[in-house]
Amino acid sequence: MRFMFVGDSMTIGRAGDYTWRYRMWQHLCATLGDSFRIVGPRGALYDAAADAPVSDAYADPAFPQDARRHLAGWGEGWQHMAPLIGPAVAAAEPDVLLVSLGLIDLGFYTDAPQTAVNVRRFIAQARAARPGIRMVLLPVIPNVRADYDAPFAAQVAHFNELLAKAVADLSTPASPILLAARPQGYELGRDTYDGTHPNALGEHRLAAEFASALHQAWSIGGPYRPSAA
Repeated sequence: MRFMFVGDSMTIGRAGDYTWRYRMWQHLCATLGDSFRIVGPRGALYDAAADAPVSDAYADPAFPQDARRHLAGWGEGWQHMAPLIGPAVAAAEPDVLLVSLGLIDLGFYTDAPQTAVNVRRFIAQARAARPGIRMVLLPVIPNVRADYDAPFAAQVAHFNELLAKAVADLSTPASPILLAARPQGYELGRDTYDGTHPNALGEHRLAAEFASALHQAWSIGGPYRPSAA
């Protein structure tokens, strides 16, 4: 089984991070053994000094190069990934997309309805490249901006409603789509290092939601058990 991580800055991570991708890889190793692969066109972390995704300084240097693969970018959202996902899926042939996008769209680029249109474009392009592909989509987790910007908070809530509707409308037996849950008890002051990006605790919480969706809906993997790292 081939998995591709798709996301924004919360998924690519920055130099020195483990990333939730790493936590998910550990989980898949523990539950699937060597019967899976991580695929994607990219592999680097974001380097703040260079303002570019050029770092290979993962917190665990033993994280295998092949398992570092992804389609994620700092400052990239649904509108950026919609035109990229078709070629990426055609090249890497993933069976499952694990997607965490939307915060950057709503914060800088598009409103909730426009972002939802890009979700549907993304899904259509992924299916055009691989008709039987499965997807797990994570709702947007509001960042600290939602604490003081009521219109932004409202856009996040509205988008999550539209995302749920898109999943309900577009999921099919041949190409099912799951809506993962927002991590239970996720707290910005505890689970992020800056009010947006996950720290080690937050990484585990994000990975756990994807793991739970896979296990509960499709019997892939098993219950999430965080490692000591």
